[in-house]
Amino acid sequence: MMNCVYVSDVGRVRSVNEDSTWVNPLESGYTLAIVADGMGGHQAGDIASRMAVETITEDLGALPAGLSAEACGEELKRAILHANEVVYRKAAEHVEYHSMGTTVVAGIFAGNDGVIAHIGDSRAYHFRQGRIVQLTDDHSLVNELLKNKQISEEEATVHPHRNVVTRALGTDERVEVDLNRVSLEPGDILLLCSDGLSNYVTPEQMVLTLGSDDLGLKDRADQLLQLALNAGGDDNISVALLEQQEDAGSGIKEWNS
Repeated sequence: MMNCVYVSDVGRVRSVNEDSTWVNPLESGYTLAIVADGMGGHQAGDIASRMAVETITEDLGALPAGLSAEACGEELKRAILHANEVVYRKAAEHVEYHSMGTTVVAGIFAGNDGVIAHIGDSRAYHFRQGRIVQLTDDHSLVNELLKNKQISEEEATVHPHRNVVTRALGTDERVEVDLNRVSLEPGDILLLCSDGLSNYVTPEQMVLTLGSDDLGLKDRADQLLQLALNAGGDDNISVALLEQQEDAGSGIKEWNS
């Protein structure tokens, strides 16, 4: 079973938290987790991320039991594409929401096998036995420059346009969703986060925090959040942790500030 927690914070600079986070078991027995990081003026980002999460969760709420992880992933992709239509339509119909959109990273699990779907630069990481692997590839300007070897890793971390995404949910009529399979063994942790965490907390810090066996899962999420705040907290910060357990029982906890 999964032990799951999530935490979201407005940060030290922003006045509105444009992130939306959702982690819950579905009635059919699957585990679903979503982190969405909204963008757009006049609080439109807040609306975009919330609409995306609401659409995805509503679409997947009636999933029948017994589907494979691959089938669940296809349903997740379909729900995300539906969310893109919903947010895009809202932006087109209301001038105050013009150009609003959101990133999304989501994971759905059937037992210990799951699929990660994402658009934008919110990330998924897989932690196992002292090692962490980034499962998602940022759809961002800086990542394109990095892949084309136009900038270095060091330059990427301080690039003035590191928050510019090249793909987002709701900004265009059609969008492509990236899918990745993942399997969690007992003790593994899946980390989903907005760039308010990944831009300020290094993979090494993530490993040290997630590997702290003396801390509960909630405390590890809190510590990751605090690390981002200590590094400046210039953006909204959202963290979802899913830990694969051997024993029965699962719990979902939320902390917002």
